[in-house]
Amino acid sequence: MSRTVYVNGEYLPEEDATISVFDRGFLFADGVYEVTSVLEGKLIDFDGHAVRLERSLGELEMPMPMSRDELLEIHRRLVAENGIEDGMVYLQVTRGAADRDFAYPPEGTRQTVVLFTQSKPGLADSPVAKAGIKVVTLPDLRWDRRDIKTVQLLYPSMGKMAAKAQGADDAWMVEEGVVTEGTSNNAYIVKGGVIVTRNLGPEILHGITRAAVLRFAREAQMKVEERAFTVEEAKAADEAFVTSATTFVTPVVEIDGVPVGQGAPGPVAQRLREIYLEESRKAAV
Repeated sequence: MSRTVYVNGEYLPEEDATISVFDRGFLFADGVYEVTSVLEGKLIDFDGHAVRLERSLGELEMPMPMSRDELLEIHRRLVAENGIEDGMVYLQVTRGAADRDFAYPPEGTRQTVVLFTQSKPGLADSPVAKAGIKVVTLPDLRWDRRDIKTVQLLYPSMGKMAAKAQGADDAWMVEEGVVTEGTSNNAYIVKGGVIVTRNLGPEILHGITRAAVLRFAREAQMKVEERAFTVEEAKAADEAFVTSATTFVTPVVEIDGVPVGQGAPGPVAQRLREIYLEESRKAAV
């Protein structure tokens, strides 16, 4: 059965959904996006994603295309009409369609707003999270404003494929000897009971799941250090894990072929995943 998608104010069957070939998201990657997970038919961390969307748009000198309440209504309607129990809602906003020119189009050009759903049954019970993932390290060759959640995802996609070519699940990107983040997630290590993750700045995406997990960790009296860490530190860590909106908290069991800790998911990552899912379900909308 065809999905219902949202395009510029209309709810349409996916096969009828189109945007202009002149759209700047298509021509220049001039747009931003958010992905909100759905568990048991409810949205996880919606407010955090809405706040970050507004920030990303502001950094690109674009306005919010609608109010937060209107965005929430669209998300909820798509979840309901597509019967999503577990899955995600993808949202993309671009600067709109105009003749191809590196200069921004005239003020008042209509933005393009697209939303669609993906069903992912058993999202919270992923076997990958139980087994852990293997990562390799790659040079971070992205632009310097990774805090803006733009649709410029070619290098992360290349990194993911490079990891798979080496028999791994994902890549951690490295700049000046320290880990920035994964291709689509924030990166962490655990050493001596201390959780270490890269401090916020333009070098990494300000993850919504990251913020929630660190808050829950501190509430559980876990020690957290927000600082850069090296690849060598990561390989010598007791545990490692990643966080993202669709993978929640997922253990990392191997880095560049070197087992992390015991080479199996560790207790800190497993406990944080439990806490995150429990608390997020309570607050879901």
